[in-house]
This record gives sequence, structure tokens and C-alpha cells, in this order.
Amino acid sequence: MEQNTRRVGTVSRGIRCPIIREGDDLATIVTESVLEAAESEGFSLHNRDVIAITESIAARAQGNYASVDAIAKDVKEKLGGGTVGVIFPILSRNRFAICLRGIASGAKKIVLMLSYPSDEVGNSLVSLDKVDEAGVNPYSDVLTLEKYRELFGENRHEFTGIDYVEYYGNLIRECGAEVEIIFANNPKAILDYTDTVLTCDIHTRARTKRILKNAGAKTVLGLDDILTSSVDGSGYNEKYGLLGSNKSTEDKVKLFPRDCQPMVLEVQRRILEATGKHVEVMIYGDGAFKDPQGKIWELADPVVSPFFTEGLVGTPNELKLKYLADNDFSDLSGEELKAAICDSIKAKSGSLVGNMASQGTTPRQLTDLIGSLCDLTSGSGDKGTPVVLIQGYFDNYTD
Repeated sequence: MEQNTRRVGTVSRGIRCPIIREGDDLATIVTESVLEAAESEGFSLHNRDVIAITESIAARAQGNYASVDAIAKDVKEKLGGGTVGVIFPILSRNRFAICLRGIASGAKKIVLMLSYPSDEVGNSLVSLDKVDEAGVNPYSDVLTLEKYRELFGENRHEFTGIDYVEYYGNLIRECGAEVEIIFANNPKAILDYTDTVLTCDIHTRARTKRILKNAGAKTVLGLDDILTSSVDGSGYNEKYGLLGSNKSTEDKVKLFPRDCQPMVLEVQRRILEATGKHVEVMIYGDGAFKDPQGKIWELADPVVSPFFTEGLVGTPNELKLKYLADNDFSDLSGEELKAAICDSIKAKSGSLVGNMASQGTTPRQLTDLIGSLCDLTSGSGDKGTPVVLIQGYFDNYTD
């Protein structure tokens, strides 16, 4: 085999950084951390390497936080402070509980409508087997809290051990609001209780809003409509509001970062200046994948990547090597097979949609694919690597 044949494809490295605080110059910290890691570990940067930065440190550096009181004030102003239907929230202490405290503090009564048998991202409220055994049709049946308890009793989350029905109900009462809990999957079910609705779903929110408005709801907002501007000096996100927020303290949330496009471009510029290499840079949050054991879809953020450089626009354009080997070139082997496949890769052009040789490749957004790889690399705990360097992602068999 040729001496210069490369033996390694894609490499993902977690890059350790200092603990980021509000006001830190993130572009400088990220650039220096990557360059110091390269020097320490003895690797070089290349064109089209990807430097990915967690949304968490981006939001922390810009101080994008909001208190329960700020949420409550915005909810009261926008939804009237009376009875509010809060529908389709996800079951999460980290993602939704603090938001719910703010929402409940800005209303007199909350009618909480939970989807079942699970929430939007797969957190189980009750098992599908139990729903089947009870003869309940989750597409049409609306259950009161009493009926839910009669049929299904207490159900604790597999990972957290929390009975979210009890937990959310108590939380609302602790904030001084009345609470009524129902279970339904048709958005219109909430209109039998109130015509003022805050829909808390993430990826289906546009459809839910449309259905409610067409059904005659007086006021319909989503989490993406709350804290779209600063309330008494709070953080905000003009595009996503409370979507993508995380618990920071018991009375404060960290919002999804905003205005980070200049920062990713600045990191790209600084790396070019320091190394002569044109890298791509992105902000990433949750990956877009599903856990087969817990059935939880990881993506609780509104998007995987809210900010990224131009070279990360689009989807992969790849051929399936095993298809070429088993079909087009089934009569070849060794160097002859390698040469034929390399020629096919070099000859590919434009979109491969509909080309049988691309079947089984993943036509997802590059930022979703790379963001998922980064999320798995950085983890969500104590790894201390909020920046990830991906090398060789855009290489193929001919490189």
C-alpha cells in the first residue's frame, strides 16, 4: 500500500477550558484553549476542522439569565394573570420546573394539560402497555386527574424517580396558584377549560398554535413568546424566548444564547490568523438522537445549533461504499476495487437524492449531525470540555 495512505478518519476531541463566567471574552478563551490543546497533544489544525462551543458557556459568558420573578411578570402581562392553560410541557426539573414556577407565579389558576403516555421528547408519564390495558385511546380521550389516578396510579420517572404529576401540581400550588390537571393529546381539549393558553411544546409548537387559534382561542402564546425582550434588566432571547432554557439556581434560568454569530466568526478569524487554516465554528446544545432504552429524544433545545459559520450549511453528499462494493463493483477487489470507488467519489456532483448508491446515508443537516457528535463527546456532566474539536469530518475515502 502507498506510504502516504492516511489511516485515520474523523477524530473528535473534547477541549478543556477554564470555568466560564459572565463577561468573559469567549472568543479569546476558545481560541487559546484549542491552540494550547494542539500544542500540548502534538496535533495540527487543518482546513475544515470544526470547533464547536456549548450553548451553555455562550449564554453564561453573555449573562443571559432570568429570574422566576421576570418570567412571572412577563406571563402576567402577556396572558392576563387569570386562568392560563399550560399545555404539553416536557417532564423535566432541569428544563421546565423553574419556568413553571414563573408561569404559575404570574397566574391565578393553572390548568395543566399533560400529553400521555409520554411527553414530546419521550419522557414517560405512563407506559404504553398500561394505556393499552386500560382501553384508553390517547388520541381522543381526555382524562381528569382522578381518572388518571384510578387507571394508572402513581408513576415515577425511570431515571429521576419523580412522579411529575404530583411534582408539577405541588409546585404550582406553592407559587400561590390554583391548579387543575388533565391529560390529553388534542390541543383543543384545553379550550373546555380556558381560552387563554401557553403552549409549551418545542418542535410542534407552530402546529399547536395554529390549531388553537383556528379553534377560537382568545390568547395563544408559546414558550418562545415569553422573555423575548428584557424584563427589568433580565436576559432574554428574541427568537426562542424560554425555549432552550436550563435551570441555573432554584429561582433562575439560563436562557438559550443570543447574538453569537459575531463570536463564531471571530473564532474563525483568530484561528486563521494564528495557523493559516480556515476552520468552521458552531454553537451547539442538545444532540439530535434518541435513547433506545429510555425512549427519550435528546433534543429539548429548539435547534441543535443556533449559530454557525457558512461552511456548515447544508447536508452531507455521500456515497455508500458498501453499496458500490456489493453492486457496481462486485467483480473487483483489492487495489482495482479501491481505484474504482475512488473514481466514483471524485466524480460525484450535485445532489445525490434518488441515487441508489447514496441510500442509507443520513440526509440530515450538517449542524445536527456534528452537534450530536459534539454532545456525545462533551457529555452533560463533569468532563470539563465545553469545546469540541472535530477533525476529518469532511474527508472521504480519496483523501
